[in-house]
Amino acid sequence: MKPSEIREFTNKEIEERLETEENHLAQLRLNHAVSPLDNPMKIKAARKNVARLKTELNMRLKQQAKDNPNQ
Repeated sequence: MKPSEIREFTNKEIEERLETEENHLAQLRLNHAVSPLDNPMKIKAARKNVARLKTELNMRLKQQAKDNPNQ
């Protein structure tokens, strides 16, 4: 998932996608612990997707706080 794709999402969509990606990452890690994955780089890719989603969400929340300091 590219950062440009993530920027097109709403905050709600990012939160939903983040939950899905975190669950997917947990499942990949569990499967890898039981038996090696065919492509362990999938774990790395999933971890980076989670980080990208969290980064975009945090940037938006900070921008909202900056724009509305009284709320």
